[in-house]
Amino acid sequence: MSPAPEPPPAAAQSWPDHRWVETFLESQAAEAGAARNTVLSYGRDLADFLSFAGHSGLRLATLTRDDVEAYLVRCTAEGLAKSTRARRLASIRQLFRFAYEEGWRADNPALRIRGPGTSTWLPKTLSVSEVGQLLEAAGRTGRGEADRIRNRCLMELLYATGMRVSELVSLPVAAARGDPAMLLIRGKGSKERMVPLSPPARAALSAWLALRDAAEEAARVKLRQPPSRFLFPSRAKEGFMPRQVFNVLLRTITLAAGLDPARVTPHVLRHAFATHLLQGGADLRAIQMLLGHADLSTTEIYTHVVDDHLRELVLRHHPLARGA
Repeated sequence: MSPAPEPPPAAAQSWPDHRWVETFLESQAAEAGAARNTVLSYGRDLADFLSFAGHSGLRLATLTRDDVEAYLVRCTAEGLAKSTRARRLASIRQLFRFAYEEGWRADNPALRIRGPGTSTWLPKTLSVSEVGQLLEAAGRTGRGEADRIRNRCLMELLYATGMRVSELVSLPVAAARGDPAMLLIRGKGSKERMVPLSPPARAALSAWLALRDAAEEAARVKLRQPPSRFLFPSRAKEGFMPRQVFNVLLRTITLAAGLDPARVTPHVLRHAFATHLLQGGADLRAIQMLLGHADLSTTEIYTHVVDDHLRELVLRHHPLARGA
């Protein structure tokens, strides 16, 4: 049975507001190719905006710029961070941009509103020796040999590739077959990129793959369980290790390494990957491709970290800087 055709644009003005949002989110997921986490973020932001509009007796079809600004004032009064307020305004802009393009509204009431801006932020990172401590600790953390080998593989891959944790835990096992020198990673918006593997990462991957395949074969024979298509299989609904489980595991490894868990997150390891490459002389555009950044300006934040590192070296070692 084919889906019912969409009503003409004029009819959308009579829709309940939640349908505007649902249609927008469906479009972002299907046509714009937005990542699942991006769509979920839009959904959370717009649900709060809809709640405000409903309590204020407003409708998406007719509310004004003043109404959007009143919502942002309320967000400020609630003590929300600048970054959160900026993101919510961006979500509202996108919704009304979609409504304008679809002909549901004649304007975008959020278009010319100036956002709160975001605070200057520099990515936290780790030293090379601290990453070494984490990798070593991963190889001795776990209830048994299989856990320890898996944990070492997870950490080696994360640091060697700069993957997002969502990309890491959902890797298909097919990508790891044949002792690959490079991994094919599917990132945000289903965009694919190739990332080289270091020799230690390849060795850790090979060791884990052998144990994983043996366990999968045993489960197939004893339990008639179909083999998983993921490199890090799990009984979770998605079929692979949930991000929350990895986060708990990373905390355990961090404590075993003698480091402060507040300083170590999956994203910090991604930052360490990029920062260490830059410090080693890598090209910024190459790092952009490896990280899967759509815009080079996103990658350029790492240059500030390296600038600080170089400045410190000069102040510490240059003869004219002594005593300054």
